[in-house]
Amino acid sequence: MTIPWVEPGEPLPDPVLALREPNGLLAAGRDLGARRLRDAYHRGIFPWYSQGQPVLWWSPDPRMALFLNEFALSRSLTKTIRKLRREGQWRLSLDHAFERVMRECASTRPGQEGTWITAEIRRAYVELHREGLAHSVEVWSDDTLIGGLYGVSIGRMFFGESMFARRTDASKVALAALVHTLVDAGFRVIDCQQNTAHLASLGAREIAREDFLQIVSVMTSMTAPDWGSMKIALPDA
Repeated sequence: MTIPWVEPGEPLPDPVLALREPNGLLAAGRDLGARRLRDAYHRGIFPWYSQGQPVLWWSPDPRMALFLNEFALSRSLTKTIRKLRREGQWRLSLDHAFERVMRECASTRPGQEGTWITAEIRRAYVELHREGLAHSVEVWSDDTLIGGLYGVSIGRMFFGESMFARRTDASKVALAALVHTLVDAGFRVIDCQQNTAHLASLGAREIAREDFLQIVSVMTSMTAPDWGSMKIALPDA
């Protein structure tokens, strides 16, 4: 089976036309600007490809999603958060080091041959960040960046992209703080894109693409919060 090639200025296809195998592959092209990304996320579509490939666009069915009221605080993470609240060895920030977080997320993990977070991807998401649509959470030990995550936010919908940790639980702490902050701001769900055991352990689950797209339609149409005034904080544990 083939997928359509999308030229700059042409709309992406309807997500229901995505392939079943590989699950969710929808289209290919070369355009990866902020405008294209905004349109894609509004429609529940995301880019994912390797260096040397064209830009590949995806909308899998089912879709992995984390409903914020289902976020799972493990016993070990609860202990970590309690210790941090009590002793404060780490500190959190919001949107203070977006590009650095992306570079850390792009670092090759053990067993990986490369990364999908290419220089092209980084440029496109930094552009979204400058427009106020892409955000990062950072975890610091003194002045050392030890964990974090980044994603895209449109309206009251957050689309998670990647996370990293240089210390045990650092990325989970970043996610716990993001979930707590988003709940206070009226968000309901974080898009996790595809199923992994790690995401499932945090409470994420698969839902039908049709249901996911309905959620996206509602939440992206809501008025966005003022991210500049939002304060990132750990939940009670």
